[in-house]
Amino acid sequence: MLTADAVVCGAGIAGVAVAHALSVTHGLRRVVLVDDHAPLTLTSDKSTEAYRNWWPGPDDAMVRLVNRSIDLLEQWADASDNRFLLNRRGYVYATARAERAAQFVADAQRASAQGAGDVRVYRSPADAQVYQPSAHSGWQHHPVGADLFLGREAIRAHFPWLAPDICAVLHARRCGWFSGQQLGMLLFEEARASGAELLAGRVRAVRLHGGRIHGVQVGTADGRDVLIETPVFVNAAGPYAKSVGALCGVTLPLFSEAHYKIAIEDARGVVDRNTGLVILDDAQTLEWTDEERLELAADESTRWLTEPLPAGIHLRPEGYGSAKTVLMLWDYHGAHRFDAPEFPLPDDPFYPEVVLRGMTRLAPGLAAYLERLPHAYVDGGYYTKTIENRPLIGPTGVEGAFVCAAFSGFGLMAAPAAAELLAQQITGAARPSYEPAFLLSRYDSAEYCAQVAQWGSTGQL
Repeated sequence: MLTADAVVCGAGIAGVAVAHALSVTHGLRRVVLVDDHAPLTLTSDKSTEAYRNWWPGPDDAMVRLVNRSIDLLEQWADASDNRFLLNRRGYVYATARAERAAQFVADAQRASAQGAGDVRVYRSPADAQVYQPSAHSGWQHHPVGADLFLGREAIRAHFPWLAPDICAVLHARRCGWFSGQQLGMLLFEEARASGAELLAGRVRAVRLHGGRIHGVQVGTADGRDVLIETPVFVNAAGPYAKSVGALCGVTLPLFSEAHYKIAIEDARGVVDRNTGLVILDDAQTLEWTDEERLELAADESTRWLTEPLPAGIHLRPEGYGSAKTVLMLWDYHGAHRFDAPEFPLPDDPFYPEVVLRGMTRLAPGLAAYLERLPHAYVDGGYYTKTIENRPLIGPTGVEGAFVCAAFSGFGLMAAPAAAELLAQQITGAARPSYEPAFLLSRYDSAEYCAQVAQWGSTGQL
């Protein structure tokens, strides 16, 4: 039998960050990570690796959580000579709809009030002369807040590759991306140097004594059955968090969605290599020839390809130097929910062409690739989430059992602050005032549940 100060189930970015916070920051000498996969290889490595402090919501909790994460990311980048290639390219929201442009104004005002930074508005090319475009790399001395373009001429001056009817662009600035694998390995290495260790295996059972956590039973990769005696068990199991919660007798209000992405080589240089992550905030219907549309509509299995598809298609450049790769994503599978995720993910043979066709609405130059579709690398993972798309961070109601899960598509950007908060809860340290927004116990409030029913945008991309 082994003993541990804490056992963390799951070695994705959430689990690794928790192990780091407990061992490096709070000095727990024996933290055991349990996973039957290598660290960061189930869903964390399928991410677009982006981060943003631009979040909708009825309060500022997500903005504050992610701002704290970005603080930590910048500290770690400073200390490691930017080992994980943190940049601040920004998120660029675009619309061709006047009513959505008006909503951009309201969104920017609310985000600014919630702590995302000041908003600068440009209505003409003369106004936009002071605009500072995205820098290719790094994050220091870059703008914060947001730049809001409300005139087509000003947009064309700075974003000439976007569709000419785009009438508003919102460039949120304390946003960008980084190498999630390199960040995870940095945290993992520092945690191991402080005494944390990885046990390759799967949690089979959680043992309780007197209503509190007493031990964890692990079936190891080499066939052994190992009991770890511990007073603390952290469920950071990503898409398996719901089933791991059940091992403690806890029902977690979680579901999962399959999300995919493609990578293509933009040999024609359509996409600006210095741009941020660009999102088309408009719903759309794919363009087909009359003959194609009739044929697709006649078959029940393909009729959906002729019907309206949701907003949120987005892309970003990938790589530096001579790289030409562009990542593209579109969550048109959002209604497909899974209580028990399946691996490998269900196949979607339409995904590469649908995404590329949809992306031509944002960047018309990409239509040149439709005649002969380029090779597209497809991968993806599950977004495990709550109904209002906020994470679960904290105690579960069983003494000694904690959860750090439901990070949907924002695990890499939220994990640093989430792990910090969880470690503070476990060790009894002072905690930030945004803590209640992420506790499982929030659902005990009828008032909160009523608010969730009227939540509005969840910030899902």
